[in-house]
Amino acid sequence: MKKIIGASLLLLSAAFAQAQKNANDTITTNYQPSVLFSPLPYTEKGNEFHSANGEPGPKYWQNRVDYKLAVKLDTIAKTITGTANVTYTNNSPDALQYLWFQLDQNTYKKDARSNFVTGAQATQHTSGYEIEAVDIVTGDIHTKAKFVITDTRMQVRLAKPLGKGIIKLSIRYRYTIPGNFGGRTDYVDTKNGKIYEIAQFFPRVCVYDDSRGWATAPFLGSGEFYCEYGDIDYSVTVPWDVLVAGPGDLLNPKEVLTAKQIARLEAARNSDKTIMIRTAAEINDKSSRPVNTGTLTWHYKMLNTRDVAFGASRAFIWDAARVNLPGGKKSMSMSVYPVESQGKDGWDRSTEYLKGAIEHFSEKWYPYPYPTAINEAGIAGGMEYPGILFDGMNDKGGELFYVTAHEIGHNWFPMIVGSDERRFAWMDEGFNTFIDVYASDAFNKGEYAPKRDGEYAPGGGNPADEIIAHIIDPNSPTIMTQPDAIPEKYRHPLTYFKPAFGLILLREQILGKDRFDYAFRNYIAKWAYKHPQPDDFFRSMENGAGEDLSWFWRGWFYNNYKLDIALIDAKYADKDHSKGVKLTIANKEMMAMPFTVEAKMKDGSKQRTYFPVETWLQNKVTTYTLPTTQDVESVTIDPDNALPDVNRKNNSKKL
Repeated sequence: MKKIIGASLLLLSAAFAQAQKNANDTITTNYQPSVLFSPLPYTEKGNEFHSANGEPGPKYWQNRVDYKLAVKLDTIAKTITGTANVTYTNNSPDALQYLWFQLDQNTYKKDARSNFVTGAQATQHTSGYEIEAVDIVTGDIHTKAKFVITDTRMQVRLAKPLGKGIIKLSIRYRYTIPGNFGGRTDYVDTKNGKIYEIAQFFPRVCVYDDSRGWATAPFLGSGEFYCEYGDIDYSVTVPWDVLVAGPGDLLNPKEVLTAKQIARLEAARNSDKTIMIRTAAEINDKSSRPVNTGTLTWHYKMLNTRDVAFGASRAFIWDAARVNLPGGKKSMSMSVYPVESQGKDGWDRSTEYLKGAIEHFSEKWYPYPYPTAINEAGIAGGMEYPGILFDGMNDKGGELFYVTAHEIGHNWFPMIVGSDERRFAWMDEGFNTFIDVYASDAFNKGEYAPKRDGEYAPGGGNPADEIIAHIIDPNSPTIMTQPDAIPEKYRHPLTYFKPAFGLILLREQILGKDRFDYAFRNYIAKWAYKHPQPDDFFRSMENGAGEDLSWFWRGWFYNNYKLDIALIDAKYADKDHSKGVKLTIANKEMMAMPFTVEAKMKDGSKQRTYFPVETWLQNKVTTYTLPTTQDVESVTIDPDNALPDVNRKNNSKKL
């Protein structure tokens, strides 16, 4: 009997295989399973530094930089003059013969390499960083160091190599602040005075990592930043009537604030409602400042951060509220903005938006680490630094909510998870755009939900449909393209939207929410304040979720493979509705995805069947009999239009 059954099974299997072969041979398709499902060639094997499971290895190392900064903002000359005292710790196994610094202000020079990327000629320029001196500091002894500046980088050549240990440097410098042509640092006029958005305002040591050594890619504009972690103690001297909004702990509140403002801050620290720290009526009231002449120095300190920036203006209204974090911890949400930005649909709600986003991201993914978070209104229009955002002073309503949630979201990517934005912008912009989606769902019972399309735009479009135009565009770069090599036309779709939508597909169509969330949280926790590479993310998600996702990384990240799942035929088996509906489904392009088939019955009921991605592991065309027992009106593939299917016209059949 066993031999007869075995023989019967072999005959059935052979018949099925022949049917599949016939279907594969007779239906035209571009799909090649052996290409999509071949093993993904990781750039290197897992090792003691970057483990095969996507986590930091037992010998992972990372260098550290601590800064003590003292700068003066001259509101007449529009300059920053300062001294950066740098303590650099080499934890690498290598002896470093030189150190590299980023001099991002040099991107505004007339001969900067960034001026030649797009071919468009900038009309306004500055002289960039003017480095007065670079000294090596040993105790009380300062020794001049040899340095060479190349575009937006400075190489400090050491007299002897730095092995494992510490070196201290002191750099004296100045630069002219760019006006409204500054991409991420600028000043702008308002009714009550200029607003200064001050970023990249000190020479920062380049990252030295275990993947490429020194990260010296020049600052060209699109590719943002890659920085080491450390403590930053910074002092900003300004005219007496200027407020300095800086992230971190304000160490000298009694010197720069009035007793009333200190009391209001304390009240805000314990309030879920927004409390005014400085009102519009107080902007031109001299009693709102502790002195009425000369200058004041604002002293802040921020721990375990990769960067710092600040806003400054005499025109600031200032409000604040408490942020509730997991485990009973607290932070502060603050906003500073001019009178032009006021309004119940404007910046009056900024602190509420900021608070809501931080609380959601902290609960969902990883706790916010800093004592304050500041939203500053200016013209940068949407730029992020640890603990501070530069957002558009004219933003209102949903636009202000979306930009606020997006920019504070960058405190998770790349401020906490310290990826290299200059090479892999999708690891911060894409991941952050992804977590925005669920922040919009969560805020105020979905007041600004759904957010499924675009970077900041309100809901309404289908993201699966929106991305198709860029997938089918033969000139469209891939996600893995270097950021500065992506033309502006494709920058948002390929850097923000496609990777974000890819994570939505992973979470909602491929892995499921529980497995995705568990793996993604683990990735964040393991790489918090460290430097992951793309392979680390891919490996971490595969190991944490328990899936080989090589096909997805290859098709979605390394290529713009198209997806076209077609319902070729749907008919009753043996012309008998009680025997089910026999389907013939083809994968006509190079991408594959799991998919859902919905059968709509003539009585109005619906039946759904999920097909895993293994459906396409061997076959270009598959046949399947839906186990229906009643009359079927129609059959539809992907009834929710959740997949980026380039041709939905072939997804349905009426019976």
